[in-house]
Amino acid sequence: MSENRSGLAVGVTVFAATLMIMIGFLHAMQGLVALFNDTFYVVREDWIFSFDVTTWGWVHLLLGILVAVAGFFLFSGAVWARTVGVVLAVVSVVANFVWLPYYPVWALVIIALDVFVIWALTVHGRDIVAQV
Repeated sequence: MSENRSGLAVGVTVFAATLMIMIGFLHAMQGLVALFNDTFYVVREDWIFSFDVTTWGWVHLLLGILVAVAGFFLFSGAVWARTVGVVLAVVSVVANFVWLPYYPVWALVIIALDVFVIWALTVHGRDIVAQV
């Protein structure tokens, strides 16, 4: 059965795990910037989802740690790790969508990376199990 596994599919899954670690690091960096310099991020217009920058700093820092840890556990190929990875990637998409007024280009880049991670884990996530 493991002979049917695609090397490309395994590579995509490993890349998704690596991306999750990187996305987690980027979230954490956003959070630290917001915590240490709350005037760095400025909302230009009134938005419905207008929160205190320090609150966003903690949200991004904690989410970043969770996403990075989930990315690390994806290398095990466990079903629970893939499930947690997809759920955290979805949470990351939502958090960055709400974060759009503060840093739109950065938020869109993270959303695009999260969408790739969701795709890779749902389509090819099982293929890493046979290779690990």
